[in-house]
Amino acid sequence: MPIRIDNALPAHRLLENENIFVMTEDRALSQDIRPLEIVILNLMPTKIATETQFLRLLSNSPLQVNVELLQTATHQSTHISAEHMLKFYKTLDDVKDNRYDGMIVTGAPVEMLEYEDVDYWPELCRIFDWASTHVYSVFHVCWGAQAGLYYRYGIKKYVLPEKKFGVFEHTPMDLKHPLLRGFDDTFYSPHSRHTEVRASDIANEPDLSVLAYSELAGVHLVADAACRNFYAFGHCEYDSNTLALEYFRDKSKGMDIAVPYNYFPDDDPTKPPLIRWRGAGSLLFSNWLNYFVYQRTPYDLSTLQGEEK
Repeated sequence: MPIRIDNALPAHRLLENENIFVMTEDRALSQDIRPLEIVILNLMPTKIATETQFLRLLSNSPLQVNVELLQTATHQSTHISAEHMLKFYKTLDDVKDNRYDGMIVTGAPVEMLEYEDVDYWPELCRIFDWASTHVYSVFHVCWGAQAGLYYRYGIKKYVLPEKKFGVFEHTPMDLKHPLLRGFDDTFYSPHSRHTEVRASDIANEPDLSVLAYSELAGVHLVADAACRNFYAFGHCEYDSNTLALEYFRDKSKGMDIAVPYNYFPDDDPTKPPLIRWRGAGSLLFSNWLNYFVYQRTPYDLSTLQGEEK
């Protein structure tokens, strides 16, 4: 089933060209079903690329999904036109009275900063506070996952001796968990980060469980006991060339960056990368939408209850 987004959003044309079902607003309004209401807090500077990546994942579902895009008001994006942000993005003040079935919090290129030194950290905490009463389920990604765990549990991040960069094999820790329903015994996901959270710290928090782990990349998926919040430290949303673009960008700047692990055939950057994560990524978000958003949120979102403290 389709996602419903603004007809003028650049991702609309890109996804249609990929033969992904994107519903026009006119057609969506004529359907007598309640679509899921999803808001994406996009903290990445590459707004259009990130929008498209997550919209692609949300489209692989038998559900109609309405998507709104959210930005922080206290940080001005410099890699995208102001016109794009004004046209397609809202702030917390714009949506504070709305309720949503689900929210995605993206990563952000600020992981080497202390959380409190990020210029929009106080606003992000307000968004997390608001989401606890206005959003049923939140899916946090990469730095967004680190920030969510720090905000809720005080779990620290640790600087890695070298960047975790490439496509890594993961093992599901509980294949009976609905988020991992249909997963194989191992699956792949890209990682691109300089920091990590540790399984030992998560184990000390009884409300949390590790759902997927990699011997090389560490913790990948974490869930709280109520399954209202999920945390992913990899990037299953990445395009086939996302790691390549990052690698060649840093090489051109003269930075000391290794070839992404398990990405280019024979570790040869002249060869097209192998895509190993797309199926698992689609399944992950389909499971989230189906089992933890669609199946659990009330039909009337005005009756949505906040998280138990």
